Amino acid sequence: MQITFEMPDTIARQLGGAAGDIPRGILEAVALEGYRSEQLSRGQVSEMLGFSFWETEAFLKEHGANLHYSKEDLEQDRLSNERVLGK
Repeated sequence: MQITFEMPDTIARQLGGAAGDIPRGILEAVALEGYRSEQLSRGQVSEMLGFSFWETEAFLKEHGANLHYSKEDLEQDRLSNERVLGK
């Protein structure tokens, strides 16, 4: 999907300097917000930005977008491991 919008030149200069940087910056911002709001998975962020698994992990970490993993997820994983390992 292609999205087009207008931005005042003064704001564009303030945000990105070179015009080529702004579309990528907007794409990254949308990916980050989508991940933070749990609308996008890590895999979808990878696909959206054209990153490998590790590039995506580094990108998310660099921008403070932590893994969505709750105490309940940890407990579920612990119980699953116990079942599989027979402990």
